[in-house]
Amino acid sequence: MNPLFPAACAAALLAASPAAAQDSPAEHDMAGMDMSQMDHAAMGHGMAPMTGALGAYPMTREASGTAWQPDASWHTGVHAAAGGWTTMAHATFNLVADSQSGRRGDDKTFVSGMLMGMARRTLAGGGTLQLRGMLSPDPLMGARGYPLLLASGETADGATPLVDRQHPHDLFMELSASYSQPLSDKLSLFVYAGLPGEPAFGPPAFMHRQSIMDSPEAPISHHWLDSTHITFGVITAGVVYENVKLEASRFHGREPDQHRYDIETGALDSTAVRLSWNPGPNWSLQASWAQVKDAEQLEPGADIRRWSASAIYTVPFGHGGWWSTTLAWGRRSAGHEDLDAYVLESALRPNEDWTVFVRAERTRNDELTSVGGHHGSAYTVAKASLGAIRDWKLADHLKLGLGGLYSINVTPDALDRLYGGSPRGAMAFLRLKID
Repeated sequence: MNPLFPAACAAALLAASPAAAQDSPAEHDMAGMDMSQMDHAAMGHGMAPMTGALGAYPMTREASGTAWQPDASWHTGVHAAAGGWTTMAHATFNLVADSQSGRRGDDKTFVSGMLMGMARRTLAGGGTLQLRGMLSPDPLMGARGYPLLLASGETADGATPLVDRQHPHDLFMELSASYSQPLSDKLSLFVYAGLPGEPAFGPPAFMHRQSIMDSPEAPISHHWLDSTHITFGVITAGVVYENVKLEASRFHGREPDQHRYDIETGALDSTAVRLSWNPGPNWSLQASWAQVKDAEQLEPGADIRRWSASAIYTVPFGHGGWWSTTLAWGRRSAGHEDLDAYVLESALRPNEDWTVFVRAERTRNDELTSVGGHHGSAYTVAKASLGAIRDWKLADHLKLGLGGLYSINVTPDALDRLYGGSPRGAMAFLRLKID
């Protein structure tokens, strides 16, 4: 583990206590604020609002890996500033009761979530160094993950694919470092490296997208849009000019194996390229391409080409609330048939207590009838989910939420014998959030 990750988390969490170290009135006032509050506090002390780690834009633009989201996005976390470093930590833990109906359905209670820490400082010459770490409790749910109809990808035992289940994420979701160097007030160059990390492909990973991050349910389009968000070995280099970013990655293409507690290594044999553009504070657009070598453990030697395009719109709503929507398309091609996925997801937070979220997906999947790791016929399937969560503030930076969601799965007639029509799914969950 990156030794600075626990330190970053500890420093950020200590900032919320009366015993937090003090360096300056401005740093003291900003400790424990969310990012929007920190920007206002900084301006009140005659300081510039906090900028991103990769360029001279608002810090709220940054999401998972090097992906962008709208500047108007809601950033939370426990923040602190001391000794030239700024730190941030936040955590989300879900206790989920999952029930999936039909002939392929199953029930399970599990824990999911993430703990993230960040430390950043400005170096001589104006460059910015950022260290980031993220851990997940997902391995505790077991190798087979949790029931999720119409989902597929990866393996629980190294021999058979997971179908109608969502695999657990690895314990180490990200251990990364980035460095950016400004060349002017509009232009900067950056490099990002992670073991694991996230290459330059797709929109922000689903658990970081504001439009659906409150849902504990993974999208069935995960392996079209953002399955590379945990990649054991990635180096990305890019250039930022005002509101445009062009970046390219070399990364290890093989998906994580069934051993969820280790650090894997391998050749940087795959390539990804992404172009991002934020035309205004409420919009973030991206288009990306990837050639992934030897991607799947159960199909050694098979390469996959991927394409992705997405648009995210986020705007303030009501008193201290927001509304965020994502529209995305992804394509997978392994040399036989192009398989597309379409996603529309939206979340509305009218106030600090309630969040309502919805997602609709359509995928063409050739893994639902796979045998022994070999893909079967491709079928077009769809899923729609609607949910909500109610939060209660327990203390500064600590919330407890109670939520639920309901899903409808749509399958073609050819799959009726396997699924029994259009089965349903439901989840009830309890969430503890530190932000």
